[in-house]
Amino acid sequence: MEKTVLLCAGGTGGHLFPAEALAYALKSRGWSVHLATDHRAETYGQNFPADETHIIRSATPSVRSPRAFLSAGWSLWHGYRQSKAMLKRVRPSAVVGFGGYPTVPPLLAAVHLRIPTIAHDANAVLGRANRLLASRVSAVATSFPEVGHASAAGSKIVQTGNPVRQAVIDASRVAYPAETGALKLVIFGGSQGARFFSDLLPEALGQLDADRRARLSIVQQCRPEDLERVRSAYGVLGIEAELAPFFKDMPARIADSHLVISRSGASTVCELAVIGRPAIMVPLPGAIDQDQSANALVLAKAGGGWVVPQAELTADRLARELTAFLAEPGRLAQAAASAKSVGRPDAVERLADLVERVAGGERVGASTGV
Repeated sequence: MEKTVLLCAGGTGGHLFPAEALAYALKSRGWSVHLATDHRAETYGQNFPADETHIIRSATPSVRSPRAFLSAGWSLWHGYRQSKAMLKRVRPSAVVGFGGYPTVPPLLAAVHLRIPTIAHDANAVLGRANRLLASRVSAVATSFPEVGHASAAGSKIVQTGNPVRQAVIDASRVAYPAETGALKLVIFGGSQGARFFSDLLPEALGQLDADRRARLSIVQQCRPEDLERVRSAYGVLGIEAELAPFFKDMPARIADSHLVISRSGASTVCELAVIGRPAIMVPLPGAIDQDQSANALVLAKAGGGWVVPQAELTADRLARELTAFLAEPGRLAQAAASAKSVGRPDAVERLADLVERVAGGERVGASTGV
């Protein structure tokens, strides 16, 4: 009998990439994989190995507007009914969600149809959607050993780590770049991070003397509307830079770097740890649960990076930090080793093991491990 699993993920890279890694692992074990997601998957889900993709209606509730809250509830209700009909047709042995409100309708429908379910949370703080689902699903898989707001899951929590793509595993085999006097930087951070870094980096690097600037090599993600002004600024400074709105080979770029400057989403932090590269991490400000700060602290406590709030990362401070790294490159090599020490390259296999156990009817929890 064919084994079928439904993976549910919102259409962002942070949700889809771990789901994609699990999909490949399960397909290698003989599973048929279906994906439930939203329309945003057209951007990040092009390589997803789904036998069938189901676009499910959903929305994120907002308490700021009663009308918007009711509209979101109506969309989630339609998504639930849509999911229930789909599940009766597909008949999966298990349903796995990767966070975000697009996973709520199919996971709730699966619970009501008595299909084994797993909610995976990549962050060091359990997200609001997963908090809603935690008491209902069969198991909650986490990336980190300590997770905020985890009490709702009770004894169902199992730390598996956050699955990373094969490209990240491949990049993890690349040795830290030798010290040649150069400093290779990779800078990225999503839409909001890209704008902040596009404003910050040219000003900070302009404060370095010409000899230090000549030792820099930069790969930087920029929003399309910022590309030309950032390229022009680096050109004036005489800095070698490769700029683009998106790099498909970002894991390889990270592996070729000495230092990363980035936001601290869960996927970013986990990939930095698996590859083993140090980072100056700038959590997205204003997040309700401060999940990016919690993620970054995991790497920072291990000695694999530095957490700097956005309000504190001025051009002056960044210039001083880079000057210090140029003077003592051994600090970065040591931080790279510390980052790698907390990486979980086996996370996808651990999560795949959990899926097969839950699909087989096994009860899991903190006492059983994986």
